[in-house]
Amino acid sequence: MKENFIKSTIILIIGAFLTKILGMIIKIYMARIIGTTGLGLYMLILPTFMLLITLSQFGLPLALSKLISENNKNNKKLFFSILPIAIIINLTIIIIIIILAPTIATNLLKNKDLTNSIYAMSLVIPFTTISSICRSYFFGKQRMIPHVLSNILEQLLRLLLIIKIIPLIIPYGIYKTIEFLIILNVFSESLSTIVLLLFLPKNLKINKKDFLPSKVYLKESLQISIPSTTSHFIGSIGYFLEPVIITNILLKLGYQNTFITQEYGIISGYVIPLLLLPSFFTLAISQALLPTISKEYAKGHKKTVKKKIIQALLISLLIGIISTFLFLTKPLFFLKTIYHTTEGKKYLLVLAPICLFEYLQAPLSSTLEAMGKSKQLMFIIFITTLTRTILTIFLSLFKIGLWGLIISISINIILMTYFEQKEIKKYL
Repeated sequence: MKENFIKSTIILIIGAFLTKILGMIIKIYMARIIGTTGLGLYMLILPTFMLLITLSQFGLPLALSKLISENNKNNKKLFFSILPIAIIINLTIIIIIIILAPTIATNLLKNKDLTNSIYAMSLVIPFTTISSICRSYFFGKQRMIPHVLSNILEQLLRLLLIIKIIPLIIPYGIYKTIEFLIILNVFSESLSTIVLLLFLPKNLKINKKDFLPSKVYLKESLQISIPSTTSHFIGSIGYFLEPVIITNILLKLGYQNTFITQEYGIISGYVIPLLLLPSFFTLAISQALLPTISKEYAKGHKKTVKKKIIQALLISLLIGIISTFLFLTKPLFFLKTIYHTTEGKKYLLVLAPICLFEYLQAPLSSTLEAMGKSKQLMFIIFITTLTRTILTIFLSLFKIGLWGLIISISINIILMTYFEQKEIKKYL
C-alpha cells in the first residue's frame, strides 16, 4: 500500500508538473496574443463555462473513482450504470444553454457579443464529461499513467491548435477568437478520451446486458455524486456570480466597463494563475491521497489515515512557504518573465501570503471526499462561498475598485482552510 501510494504520488507530481508547464505556456501565449482586454473578456466568461462543466459532470467521475477504489464491485457494470445518467444530464444542459445563452450574455455579463461563446460551450461539455468519467476509472484502479499521459497529450494538442489557428482567427475579431478558445476543447478532450480507451484491458468484452444500469450501483453513485455536485455547484455559482456582481455594482458606481474588464482580467488571468502555479504539487498529492484514504478509512485504519494526511500537509506547507517567499521578494520578475507585464504587482503582494493556506486546501478537501464526508464539505463550501459573495457585494460599494474582490478572496481562503481541518479532526 505504501509503495503504491508513493509511486502514484511521484507519477502524478511528474505528470502534473508537465501539464502545468504546458498550461502556463498556453496561458502565456494566449495572454500575449489576445492582450489584456481579450484576456479580461475570456476570464469574464470562464466562470460560466466552469459552472456548466460542474453541472454536466454531476459528480459522477468522483463517485466512479471512489466506488472502484473499494474493489468490491463489477467495474464494467458500474461504468455503464453511470454513463446513461451522464448522457441524459448533458443533453438537458445543452438545451438549457441554447435557450438561455442570450439572456446570460446580455443581462448578466452585460456583453451581448459573448452570446456565441456561450453557445460554443454546449458543444464542449459532453466531451469533457466523457473524458472525466474515463479518467476516473483509472483513478479508482490507481493506474496513474493513463491519466497523466492523456493530460499531457491533451495540453500539447491544445497548445498546437492555439499556435497554429489563433493568428488566423485574430483578424476576425476578439470575440471570434474567444469562441475558438472554447471550441478547441472538443478536440483536446476527444484526444484525451481516445488515449484513455487505449489503456483498457485488451480482453475486455462488452455485451448488451452491460448497458442495462444496475439500480444498486446507480443508487450508490448518486449518494456520492449529489452531495459532491452540490458542493462544486455552490462553488461554481459563487465563481459565476463574481464577475456579474462586480460588473453590475461598479458600473452603477460610475466605473468604466473597460476598467472593470481589464482589472478583473489582471486578477483572474495573471495574478491568481501565477499564485496557483505551485499547486500542481499539492493537487498531485491530493489525487494520490483519495483512493488510499478511501480504502484505509473504510477499513477503520485511522492511524494510517492520519499519517497520510500529515505527510501531505507538511509537503504542501513546505511548497507554500517557498512559493510565498519567492512571490513576495520577486513579484515583478515573475510577472515580466511569464506574462511580459508589470500589471498586478499590488494584488500579487497582498494575495501571496494568503495563498499559503490555499496550498493546504487540496489535500484537506480530498481527505473529506475520501472519508465519505461530501455533505460536510458541501456545507463548508456553502458557508464560505456565501461569505465571499456577500463580502464582494458589500466591499464593492465602498468604491475601492477591485480591492473588494481581493479582500473577499483572502477571507474565503482562510475560512475554507480552517473549517476543513476542523471537520477532519472531528472524525479522526
